[in-house]
Amino acid sequence: MAAHSLSPSLYRLLFAVKYASLHSRCCAVHKKAQYSTIYNPSEKTFEKILIANRGEIACRVIKTCKKMGIKTVAVHSDVDSSAVHAKMADEAVCVGPAPTSKSYLNMDAIMDAIRTTGAQAVHPGYGFLSENKEFAKRLAAEGVTFIGPDTHAIQAMGDKIESKLIAKAAKVNTIPGFDGVVKTAEEAVKIAQDIGYPVMIKASAGGGGKGMRIAWNDEETREGFRFSSQEAASSFGDDRLLIEKYIDNPRHIEIQVLADKHGNALWLNERECSIQRRNQKVVEEAPSTFLDSVTRQAMGEQAVQLAKAVQYSSAGTVEFLVDSKKNFYFLEMNTRLQVEHPITECITGLDLVEQMIRVAKGYRLQHKQEDIPINGWAIESRVYAEDPYKSFGLPSIGRLSQYHEPLNLSNVRVDSGIQEGSDISIYYDPMISKLVTYGATRSEALARMEDALDNYVIRGVTHNIPLLREIITHPRFISGDISTNFLPEVYPDGFKGHQLEADTRRELLASAAALYITAQLRSQRFLGELSPVECNHWELCVELGEQRHVLEITKSGNVYTCLSRDASGNIVLQYLGTSFQVRVLSKLAAELNSYMPEKVPEDTSSILRSPMPGTMVAVSVKPGDTVAEGQEICVIEAMKMQNSLTAVKQAKVKSVHCKPGDTVGEGDLLVELE
Repeated sequence: MAAHSLSPSLYRLLFAVKYASLHSRCCAVHKKAQYSTIYNPSEKTFEKILIANRGEIACRVIKTCKKMGIKTVAVHSDVDSSAVHAKMADEAVCVGPAPTSKSYLNMDAIMDAIRTTGAQAVHPGYGFLSENKEFAKRLAAEGVTFIGPDTHAIQAMGDKIESKLIAKAAKVNTIPGFDGVVKTAEEAVKIAQDIGYPVMIKASAGGGGKGMRIAWNDEETREGFRFSSQEAASSFGDDRLLIEKYIDNPRHIEIQVLADKHGNALWLNERECSIQRRNQKVVEEAPSTFLDSVTRQAMGEQAVQLAKAVQYSSAGTVEFLVDSKKNFYFLEMNTRLQVEHPITECITGLDLVEQMIRVAKGYRLQHKQEDIPINGWAIESRVYAEDPYKSFGLPSIGRLSQYHEPLNLSNVRVDSGIQEGSDISIYYDPMISKLVTYGATRSEALARMEDALDNYVIRGVTHNIPLLREIITHPRFISGDISTNFLPEVYPDGFKGHQLEADTRRELLASAAALYITAQLRSQRFLGELSPVECNHWELCVELGEQRHVLEITKSGNVYTCLSRDASGNIVLQYLGTSFQVRVLSKLAAELNSYMPEKVPEDTSSILRSPMPGTMVAVSVKPGDTVAEGQEICVIEAMKMQNSLTAVKQAKVKSVHCKPGDTVGEGDLLVELE
């Protein structure tokens, strides 16, 4: 038998987690930002800026504008009327219904909002219209400043084909591939065969991992062409694609650049963005553990060469793929503020939003290249409303019934645009926040990230904190042994949550038992038993997974000792980042429960249920059709990403319960097979 003791403090904290809805295992973070916004009253910029975006990035821009004494205008869809960014701005204007095409991508409505409010400039944030040259042209035509590069740079770098040609001319290392537009699936197959598999199919106007597919054979190329073109049209209004050689097992490292309208340009060091799922970043850090000073400088200088080649002015990011020998290749340039910009702000001390506003007004850069430091280490975890147990993260929707950011730990920053009571819908990106930690060293930043994740309280939606915590505590990540294939290599069978060792299993069982007993004693007081029978010994049965553990609990003072031995009330505990469901029963209840019939699991081989909430894009079968194993049955779009659902066996279609355009929820029945 093994003994495990719960101290009074741990005992009280465990009780609070379940029954008092307090923070989880540790505590949380003050709002100290790791950058400085220096407001110079004599340096006039704009009186009013409209932010053509939503969520955390809109809030981020508003914060700097307030520090600079600039009034702000928020735009919002009808479902975002009570969103944080809409309430945070000085003015808010509704620009249409929930679908992005009718609101945040509705240029006519946004232009009307600019005229109505008298905004002198527009900050586009990232995504939506941030890299849309037509929007920038319309602003210029009305004398409104676009806080970003000019239309020439947006067009040159926004088109992946043109940008690659410009990069070659600027003597920037590029990836081998086809430099034209791919028009059909069969043409894509021929080009892929000429380049040699594997290949990357991606949207010419794309970014953010949307419209991108890796193909290892002809069939995957055909499928990738179809999905990439559909996603590109949905997200960017441009379905053109290009194909290039896929560099297997690379690192994804990007360089932040900053340039003004006077020919000055700087590189603000790198960001390591190799931890990805579906070509979208999950964890980023600055600097990279992999680069030496020589490689860093070479990448920085090439990034500046590219920026100068297109007369770039504003903040931008040049992305590279880096192989194991530190050869680096240009991937793309994002002509906007990057999602992960906070970690650059942490290690340089610069407010990138402030710099963008200054540059847009025509001021020169305040710094020279030798002024740009690397002070400490910063790590960013993207906290998403996603189920990490499904393909490392399929979207989750719902209302945040409980939400507490870890804002009382030192050197922790949370960029978010939601609050308790906010809705996470199918219409927008599932990001909840960007959790950033900073330290003098990488190990210090990692330790703070672990504490911050343990103290983040999110209820009402499924979230990816279990995956984030496992990533940042994994030996490979800690050692810096990472690539863009990190997740499938570390979790080849998918993410399963934290795997308990013997000592952590005992601690979890003891915690569950303590919670159960505390609830029993508390119930006696609530029921008015003024002199309850004193009990110092309990025999319990705790079920964890498919295992049953018999525990004997004894009380001595305020210390509970749990004795566990192997043996063949539901409580959910978040422990080491992962939620565990345990069932605690008294010895008698466990004996009686053994006579209860067990629920027969549903046979999922003959039915197809929706793995996520979303909208049906296509249904490829009808009743009576015979489908082969692996054949596509339907396609669901959720938060701008398309997901193909396939048959798990060869069978005949019995019935179809959905059609294109339907909105479906997680678990909804879509198709039945015979």
